[in-house]
Amino acid sequence: MSRFLDLKTSQNASFANSIAIPITVINTNQLIAQQTLDLTLGVAGQTRVDFVGMMAIQLGLLPVATTVTISVVRGTLPTSPVIFSAAQVLDIALLGPQTISIAGSDFFAPNTVQTYTVFVSVTALGATRVGPESFNFIGSSDT
Repeated sequence: MSRFLDLKTSQNASFANSIAIPITVINTNQLIAQQTLDLTLGVAGQTRVDFVGMMAIQLGLLPVATTVTISVVRGTLPTSPVIFSAAQVLDIALLGPQTISIAGSDFFAPNTVQTYTVFVSVTALGATRVGPESFNFIGSSDT
């Protein structure tokens, strides 16, 4: 049986086209979400963190082939251990926002107060984060 430990949400933008944050450096992580969960009451070796999230990104007026990578790390820095990563090539024929969704887990999460950080990077200039952006983290442990 699983036991709930903690749940947090990081929501930068609740609505479509509610932000306009350009990604100005290629192949460099940009922070898009961060939450700290209290996992101290979990059973060692039985604790996990599940996460789901989505973001919308839009190419510029002169779109070029661009791959968007979303990475989730256990920690606060781009150099922290990556526990999940997903990449998607954006469709250059679409003029509007394109959404990217993720779902993953950190099995055997440490029984500490643990920070999880989500980063985005792109392979070409011209991409803009336009919203919505929402990421949920839930910690649980088997008993």
